Amino acid sequence: MEIKSITILFIVLFSFSIYAQDMAEYTSGWEGKIENSKTFNLKVEIENLRLKTARFKISNNKRIIDFAFDSKSTSILEIPFAENYSFKGQLSENDKEINGFIKSGMLLYHLKLKRLTNNTYTGIWNLLMVDELKSDNFYLSVENGEGNDFQAYPIFGDNRFTGTWCDNFQKENDLISFTDFKTGLQFKGKLMTDKIQLGIYLGKYEITQVVLNKSTTDWQIGKFKSDNNTSIIELSEMEKLILNDSLPNTHSVLISKKGEVVYENYFDGYNANIPHDMKSASKSISSAIVGIAKDKSLFPSIKQSIFDFLPKKYQTHKDSLKTKIDIQSLLTMSSGLDADDYTRERNSSASENNYQPTKDWAETVLKAPMINNPNTEANYGSANPYLLGIAIDSIVSEPLALFMDKYLFQELEISNYIIQTDLKGIPYFGGGMYLTPRDMLKFGELYLNKGKWKSERVLSKKWVKDSFKNYHNLENVPDKNGYGYLWWHNTYQVNGKNIKTVEARGAGGQYIFVIPCLKTVVVITSGNYRNGKTQQPELIFEKYILPYLKN
Repeated sequence: MEIKSITILFIVLFSFSIYAQDMAEYTSGWEGKIENSKTFNLKVEIENLRLKTARFKISNNKRIIDFAFDSKSTSILEIPFAENYSFKGQLSENDKEINGFIKSGMLLYHLKLKRLTNNTYTGIWNLLMVDELKSDNFYLSVENGEGNDFQAYPIFGDNRFTGTWCDNFQKENDLISFTDFKTGLQFKGKLMTDKIQLGIYLGKYEITQVVLNKSTTDWQIGKFKSDNNTSIIELSEMEKLILNDSLPNTHSVLISKKGEVVYENYFDGYNANIPHDMKSASKSISSAIVGIAKDKSLFPSIKQSIFDFLPKKYQTHKDSLKTKIDIQSLLTMSSGLDADDYTRERNSSASENNYQPTKDWAETVLKAPMINNPNTEANYGSANPYLLGIAIDSIVSEPLALFMDKYLFQELEISNYIIQTDLKGIPYFGGGMYLTPRDMLKFGELYLNKGKWKSERVLSKKWVKDSFKNYHNLENVPDKNGYGYLWWHNTYQVNGKNIKTVEARGAGGQYIFVIPCLKTVVVITSGNYRNGKTQQPELIFEKYILPYLKN
């Protein structure tokens, strides 16, 4: 009896020691291995469409989700397959494919599900953007641990995935959890002696498990190589400088002339199949969506006040000056709102850094003071196109993402892309779409060809012409660039001659150069976010590409 009591006491004390683990003991770097390179390339199936036995399935090397849903014959399929996750799509007129989006976190992943049999459709969801992991290394940085408090940041050895934005850190006894609110991934871990057993989930559905041990060596991240392509023109000097890191973190360079791709190369492990974060370069795509809505007469005039499109709750911000904020002023960064993303010397009320951490982005933006009359002076700020997204969402008859897909991306034969949303799930017009460099090239060619793609009209010639006009100079950027409808203006010199360009630009070095006088489009993607080289593509373009285009 005494031995039994001692045994029970030992079990109780052992259990208490486990449950009472202090997160300070786990504040460290941890590492483990992903199961295989395709773990996050998920197969998505819709079976028995239009039948009572319809199912939505997600799997990798095992079944993850098998969800029965109502597949009544409606124009839009809506499948809430897990808490905070859903698929929304449309069946094509010929019934051969379903185009739609998986909503996970703050991202809308576009999927094209192709018909295999009469009632079954299938496609691939690349949850980490990449078509296959080049590294199976997985790392976890546990920080600021004390008692039950901690932060944890997962880092993949394959840094072509753009990373996580984690929060909601919780601990109960020996269990920890946190969420990547960008991708929607859930992380649930069990604290063990010298180990962490970490599961990665879609809601309550497990994708994979990783056993983590404390790191004893430096983490191995990135440093991948890409296969070099043979192109029509040679840019050997540029390639040499990229490969020896004199032009660091350049991920791709593509050139088309008169509609023909004459140069295409990838670096640092990137390839033609990986959608790249365009950052603010996708503002120019937002401009195209506004143009398509205007061409379809969904709103009468770009002189229309933004308050004509806003919900009743925001009308309290309308006054004699703010009512003059119209669609054109938002397209040209000249709304007059204190929305300055560039100037570091002052705290702008409606800068992206200020409104994005708030619970109601629109409220934060609209209550900002006016610093100019609308349509008089331009200052670069993402709040302007953000409001355009709210406006267009209010006038389209289907979900805005499906409108964008149907009238722009499908027209350009673009299917491998991702749209970032705001907190309400509306596509964020301020930036953050992911397109492959080839598809970025297509978008540039659409504008070079004055709104046509393969002889088919996608945008009106007038909208493209108006978009490329120089309305104002951006007063808060170093070069005071001219600005159109969410397109930058610039001038370069080659052999003593000025070459004018119109450009889509994004942080880190994401560029689409449209050069009408040379009938050329150039795309450069990069990863220069914290090294002061975000404008490196301009140097590459002027010094290592333009001379060859002129010759």
